[in-house]
Amino acid sequence: MFNKIAPIILICLLIFIFYAVFTKASQSTKTKRVECQTKTTTFEKIFVEEPIKEAIKAFKTGNYEINSSIEYSKYMKSHLKDILTKEQSDELLKNIINKYLISMEQKNQDKKVSINYYVYENDKKDSGKKNSEAKKYAGYLMFDFKYDKKLVYKIQIDYMDLDAKDLEDRMDCVINSFLSID
Repeated sequence: MFNKIAPIILICLLIFIFYAVFTKASQSTKTKRVECQTKTTTFEKIFVEEPIKEAIKAFKTGNYEINSSIEYSKYMKSHLKDILTKEQSDELLKNIINKYLISMEQKNQDKKVSINYYVYENDKKDSGKKNSEAKKYAGYLMFDFKYDKKLVYKIQIDYMDLDAKDLEDRMDCVINSFLSID
């Protein structure tokens, strides 16, 4: 009796394991790890092979540098051009980062977290927009976090307000998302 049931149990067990591995491997990049990511479209990539924990530790002690740019709309009148400069955007980000710092003791450490980001204003009159969904957001932020010249984290997150009132909230979500990596 056991000889007839054992192969059935083994097959069921293998199917269950295969299903669990397959669903984990095919998880969408739209899966939200942090609550704030559910407010708008967010894509992220975590490079687990790279030194993420060291990067987070360095970041929390103030070892970071910022490189940024803004891409204003070209085909329609820019809403951002008169209300947001690169310097204002950097200052906004620095104020957000300051909330997360635990100390400034290692400020002169050799390895810094390089935060490269840009603000993109959605150009709704761009003929390359494929559908109406692409015109619903005001723009997006693209952040790369590098440590020791290695990319450790990348995130793109939409902002919805034409006057960029939600930019601070979206930047805060980016920093929160980076720091929440296990």
